[in-house]
Amino acid sequence: MSKLEGKVAVVTGASKGIGAGIARALAREGAAVVVNYASSREGAEAVVAAITAAGGRAIAVQGDVTVAAQADALIEAAVREFGRLDVLVNNSGVYAFAPIEEVTEEHYRRQFDVNVLGVLLASRAAAKHLTEGGSIVTISSAITDVLMPGSAVYSGTKGAVNAISGVLANELAPRRIRVNVVSPGYVTTEGTHSAGIAGSEMEAGLVAETPLGRAGRPDDIADVVAFLASDDARWVTGEVINASGGVR
Repeated sequence: MSKLEGKVAVVTGASKGIGAGIARALAREGAAVVVNYASSREGAEAVVAAITAAGGRAIAVQGDVTVAAQADALIEAAVREFGRLDVLVNNSGVYAFAPIEEVTEEHYRRQFDVNVLGVLLASRAAAKHLTEGGSIVTISSAITDVLMPGSAVYSGTKGAVNAISGVLANELAPRRIRVNVVSPGYVTTEGTHSAGIAGSEMEAGLVAETPLGRAGRPDDIADVVAFLASDDARWVTGEVINASGGVR
């Protein structure tokens, strides 16, 4: 039997990149998946089409996780469509880098709203419905270990979600709901291509600093998430797991 047979999962920010890879991996393991998107309906529907073509179950649901009513509606859509909720993956995230002299209120608020408030609101909504033995997995970043210049705001958001997840692991443990974090290193995605990072000197430097000697792929992260979401990780909670190719 597949690891997630009979389970229902919501993946936020799943229209592309790591989120899309996670949605596909959870579906391969048997979960029915809600593919959340904020703006890219076309991308989300493409992920749903790939899952259903492979014999899985999935729907696309629009929702901005920084808005409480929309985060609630996203989770309610999953329960309404599939009858239950077992897994929430907090993947929605944005990043922007700037030296401290160039940090603005907008730069701060955009990243903290999506990366931190979004995690809180989606987790709050999910906690009302998660079954006993359920799982929350939040995507953080190995940048909290690397402490790269220019990343003060982004690193701050990911440090915050690491701490939040630790608190929630303790808070939800009496209901047997596990809460863990996956911290990717550099992963090549549509976002790194559009930002001009893929193929750049910056990418070459990041790969050179990665002990395993290559850029990450979305499936490198997705397989770790699928493990944490499954009963194979039934004794794992409150952990931050680096999926970074060895970057520290």
